[in-house]
Amino acid sequence: MLKLLASHSVLTCSIATHQHDGQVSRLYGLAPVSKYFIKNQDGIGGSLAPLLDLFQDKVEMNTWYHLKDAALEGGIPFYRAYGMNAIEYNEKDGKFREIFESSMKDFNPLVMKKILEKYKGFEGLKLLVDVGGGSGTILNMVISKYPTIKGVNFNVAPVLEKSPSYPDMNFNHVAGDMFVSIPKGDAIFMKFSTNIVICMRRWIVHSWDDKHCLKILKNCYEALPDQGKVILVDMVIPEAPATTGADKSLFQLYLFLRNTNPDGKERTENRI
Repeated sequence: MLKLLASHSVLTCSIATHQHDGQVSRLYGLAPVSKYFIKNQDGIGGSLAPLLDLFQDKVEMNTWYHLKDAALEGGIPFYRAYGMNAIEYNEKDGKFREIFESSMKDFNPLVMKKILEKYKGFEGLKLLVDVGGGSGTILNMVISKYPTIKGVNFNVAPVLEKSPSYPDMNFNHVAGDMFVSIPKGDAIFMKFSTNIVICMRRWIVHSWDDKHCLKILKNCYEALPDQGKVILVDMVIPEAPATTGADKSLFQLYLFLRNTNPDGKERTENRI
């Protein structure tokens, strides 16, 4: 296994010869790409390893055997494999749900760290509402950098019941359904906002069809003040596929999504 990983430059490999007996040993170490598969020193996610666990879990792997029939006859591979969609299955299989939640918990901080480096739209905000904010990890990252912001982590009750509290941070958890209503405030965020309100959303719109997305955005609009804004963080696919590593990863994720989610889809910039 170590040799295989070294052949793909995930690990380094060097040869050492023992002076006393002339025996040869292989010494393995972490290659630069390995940083994406180990925990960050700050303990805030940052590893792709749980995401790989999700992609290669038996539950997910089994759905690929139904891809051909789904393409020829219609339907969703996941539903063909289990008689239900991935969201319904997630509610029934506790082990699989833990794998999924772990993958998102570690993957999202990788993206958010880069956003916090480049995006300045959080400056001057008073209240930030993270819609579908998971356990609050991302909102915690934002407020850690902008401590004057008050935050609301908005999600369904079953998720929030398992979410940690952040006694030192200026935000609280609020349970609800984004298809019914979204919390109002001096500022609501779907991703960021200026001065007053922002609605922040990560990887949300790609999970739903256009009808559901419009419903979510309408609820955001109703919850925002005149100077508020919605911030969307999602993947954008090109009109025509290229051959770069980024494009390959993007379309692989797109196929994975289509394999499991009957309503989800990645969108081009024009479609968004």
